Amino acid sequence: MSVSPGLLLRRAMVGAFALAAIWTQVGPATAAPPAGQEPGKESARLAFTQRYRALQHGGIVRAANASISCRAALGTCAGIRRGESLVTGTGGARAAVNGDLDMFYVDVDSDPNTYNSSRAEVRVPQGGKVSYARLYWGGNLKVGEQKPPKDNGRVLIAEPGGQYKVLLADSVVGHRVAHGADAFQASADVTELVRDSGSGLYTVAQVNVAMGKSAAGAWGGWTLVVAYENAAEPLRHLAVWDGFDALGDRKGDGTLVRLAELKFPAGANGRAGLVAYNGDRGSAGDSLTVSAAGRTTALGDAANPLDDVLNSTIGGAVSERVPAYANTLGYDSDVFELGTALRRGGDQLAFRLVCQRDAAWAGALFVAVDARQ
Repeated sequence: MSVSPGLLLRRAMVGAFALAAIWTQVGPATAAPPAGQEPGKESARLAFTQRYRALQHGGIVRAANASISCRAALGTCAGIRRGESLVTGTGGARAAVNGDLDMFYVDVDSDPNTYNSSRAEVRVPQGGKVSYARLYWGGNLKVGEQKPPKDNGRVLIAEPGGQYKVLLADSVVGHRVAHGADAFQASADVTELVRDSGSGLYTVAQVNVAMGKSAAGAWGGWTLVVAYENAAEPLRHLAVWDGFDALGDRKGDGTLVRLAELKFPAGANGRAGLVAYNGDRGSAGDSLTVSAAGRTTALGDAANPLDDVLNSTIGGAVSERVPAYANTLGYDSDVFELGTALRRGGDQLAFRLVCQRDAAWAGALFVAVDARQ
């Protein structure tokens, strides 16, 4: 794909973030965090703050993929990508992690001017209208090479059947050197592009990630979060938060996000999605919990154990990916059913992400929950 000239997607949303418990209340649909910092700036820590909130008939879908994987020439790489374990020197087996491997870029397009690219499908239900869409991307700049941070806030994006367009971060970029990594996350509003283009495979290229091998490991990827309105679906609370924080700094405290003024009935349905970086498969101590009506529930599923949710997976809601690796080696973008956590009903939810062992980073959280009418 080639870059179509003159097409710069940029929005004027700016954000200021603060750490710890965040209480947000329902009002008119909103798609902007508190003002106070300019696009193009960087900060070592961005605490989770509400990015979008709405009460409407509809839901949230997402597309996601990794930008780097194990080098194909490695004899065990194909099996690792399928989720197979590594055989140890004693004849046992353990999960493969990015720090074990020589890593190289995923590149699925035919454009000689891009060095990484991957695709994933946005699947808005029939009759749905996009009300908000945001792209998150991030990675590790220091592995076998050191990538310059000047490109953290720039990627290429192509809609289904379209050409690449330059996309620039429209709010503060999280960027910090810690735990052996040079980590960043950036994001930008792409509502107009997704609303005009609709469902299908989106391609994201030139995510600023480093290749090679190091103890910290190479990692990187992107997630496109899309909120939509559809009169045929239940009335739901929709919310998107984002930030950037090294979970290893907080250990048992983790990152806490509270959503207030969220009235939902007993037996409500709901989903929560998470974007995180450098979670290692097989390292217990990672958990995402939700508290409602005095009861705390650990979230997980068949692909995400309750004590290892940061395990290099893109799971939950099914959509097409190219490539569709089962082990995404340091990139997590998962959607969890809230299920029994909502069975008593209530008027607020509190999410806590804890990482005891991995040097992982939290990037975004999004929620769709049936509303009480």
